Amino acid sequence: MIYAYANIIVTAPESLAAYRDMAGDALAKHGGRVVQASPQQTVLEGKRGETGIGVILEFETAEGAKSWINDPELAEVHALRCGAGQSTITLLG
Repeated sequence: MIYAYANIIVTAPESLAAYRDMAGDALAKHGGRVVQASPQQTVLEGKRGETGIGVILEFETAEGAKSWINDPELAEVHALRCGAGQSTITLLG
């Protein structure tokens, strides 16, 4: 298994709600799932900018994660997430 961390600073809740309706199927298509999501993040060490909703994603492989983010059939789904605010996704591994 491989994990990804997403941080979404929401500025358009309606876009995020539409994204959430589609995100599970989009992830599953590439062997992924949401492990944990929370709007409450606490920095334990160091400094970082603003935090939003923190999400831990799990994929069967790194290739699956990369396929998910680059899948042209999911462009509209990813556009909803991007339209919801500022998001960063980091593959851990």
